[in-house]
Amino acid sequence: MQKPLPDNRKPLRIGNLLIMMHNLKIALRCLGLLLVLAGPGPFSDAVAAGVPGSADTPQQVTVETAWSLDHVRPGDEVTLALVVNIASGFHINPDAAQLVSDVGFKPYPTRVSVLSATDGIVFENPRYPPAHTVDVAYASGQMTAFSGRVFIYLHARIDRQIENDSIAVTLEVAYQACDDRVCLFPKTVRLDTSIAASAAAPAPLKINTVFFESYSNRSPARVSSSVGFDLFGWHFSIDTASGFGLIFLLFTASLGGLLLNFTPCVLPLIPIKIISLSEASANRRRCLTLGMAMSCGVIVFWLVLGAAIGLVSDFTATNQLFQYPLFTIAIGIIIAVMAFGMCGLFAIRLPNFIYLINPRQDTVAGSFALGILAAILSTPCTAPFMGAAAAWAATRHPVTTLATFAAIGLGMALPYLVLSASPGLVKKMPRSGPASVLIKEVMGLFMLGAAAYFIGSAASALLVTPPKPPGRLYWWAVMGFVGSGGAWLAYRSWQIASRGKIKIVAVTLGVAVLAGSAVGGFQLTDRGQIDWIHYTPEQYNNARDSRKIIVMVFTAEWCLNCKALEQGVFNSRKVAAVLESEDIAAIKVDITGHNPAGKARLKETGHLTIPLLIIYAGNGKEIFRSDFYTPNQVVKAVTRARQKI
Repeated sequence: MQKPLPDNRKPLRIGNLLIMMHNLKIALRCLGLLLVLAGPGPFSDAVAAGVPGSADTPQQVTVETAWSLDHVRPGDEVTLALVVNIASGFHINPDAAQLVSDVGFKPYPTRVSVLSATDGIVFENPRYPPAHTVDVAYASGQMTAFSGRVFIYLHARIDRQIENDSIAVTLEVAYQACDDRVCLFPKTVRLDTSIAASAAAPAPLKINTVFFESYSNRSPARVSSSVGFDLFGWHFSIDTASGFGLIFLLFTASLGGLLLNFTPCVLPLIPIKIISLSEASANRRRCLTLGMAMSCGVIVFWLVLGAAIGLVSDFTATNQLFQYPLFTIAIGIIIAVMAFGMCGLFAIRLPNFIYLINPRQDTVAGSFALGILAAILSTPCTAPFMGAAAAWAATRHPVTTLATFAAIGLGMALPYLVLSASPGLVKKMPRSGPASVLIKEVMGLFMLGAAAYFIGSAASALLVTPPKPPGRLYWWAVMGFVGSGGAWLAYRSWQIASRGKIKIVAVTLGVAVLAGSAVGGFQLTDRGQIDWIHYTPEQYNNARDSRKIIVMVFTAEWCLNCKALEQGVFNSRKVAAVLESEDIAAIKVDITGHNPAGKARLKETGHLTIPLLIIYAGNGKEIFRSDFYTPNQVVKAVTRARQKI
């Protein structure tokens, strides 16, 4: 007979048993998760994360398609709706941009893909509805989800040279169905649909009207020929349906491009070009050639950007380049290298690649490169009129998109053409001597401030975890360089200026810059008077469900216009006092760094650029929208929103 184990070994056996059970539980969860991540497979009745459940029956989720028109003509725009019917008690995970989960693993997002389509139709990215939050029992925490009847829209443009009498499209819809206890395996559904093409006038399908009601309510700008502009309360709109309206829009876009030169993003480069044109002003032909080369660089960049937005589905915004921190850091390094050259720190021979980054401004290639750099630096800033024109153009035919972006580039290039064609305007700039050296040194220090800004904002983007706000300590480095430029201007002007008036003006200006940089450092690192709610879909839905007035501000650390508006509008006492009210939810959508939910929210508004302010009444109606606004406008819009409740 086997002897019983000593009593002192019983606890050890029980402990081992508990450890084995725990490890088995973890293994089952890991196995289930791996199966989910592997996608649909033969075990479709299993569930995610190792939790047992029931099979996914066809009645739980069904998908059908519907077109907004009965047929299309060449050049038309049409919308294809995917109608997802989800059984009661079930939900599906939302798209990746709205996927928020506290359950410890990443659920499978809903994804719509166009697998194939007849030549002649170009689809935009799918537009998903807003997700809502659900409580789940298989993990602690909340998830975002779609439930009930869900409409996913694909807006499309028909080519003007289409020759087919019908357009066939094959779609793929991937989703994962769950109830409040378990998640089922992801599934993929393939759908074939088609629409006739003819020269006759199309008509909306009455049977499908309900499918497109919410689409037309949520995104009127995407199907309207009218473009609205708002600048500090001055509002007007342009109907582009007529030829005159389109020409007027292109003129307005050019005006917006011209104003880009006066934004904080581009200003540091203008003195560099003025100095180079001044040095070439004795030779009228050479001066004109250099100015035209820089103008061509500006226009070429905007044409490339327009082509990317019009033809590349994943590229949708003029400021998208600066949403990539590594790109922003690279731009900061280029500006820093140019700044060292301006300060005269390249007296010694450096490696050849440095001179590729900092080309000579008295050459055609160098002027062309400076034009490209100026255009790149303009993209994080939105000038008046330019933002609305660019957003409208991004939804049009690629030819219209290119024409609009070419107009923006031409407007931005205009000052350089004028200066180069009129050398007399720049002849008075000092071309040699201590005064010329001082101007270059001060501009170099200011450019180092710009470099610190881009590198610092990119670093804060890499370190931030949304929805937490990004860090702002880098502003002290920015203001340190700017203040140094002011101090050096005051010190050297006192030494070299021969005339009393020039000395007084230069010294006063330098001291003012130094004092302003100190004040700016404190203001730009201060979080302000408003207790902002940092955007998540859940926070937004809670505010909407509570019927609060929503003041939603879109911003980013690399957007200097956003900083200017925050300082001038939201740091004013009267605006801060209004937004402290209990019936208002002040939500800040900061798209710095990796913030897919915030970027998706911006895209849902139908806007492509920031800054942007939208105010919703308690009933969800949009009351106010603008990219350039005043404190009085904000206060009046909140008052109107209260009247709508």
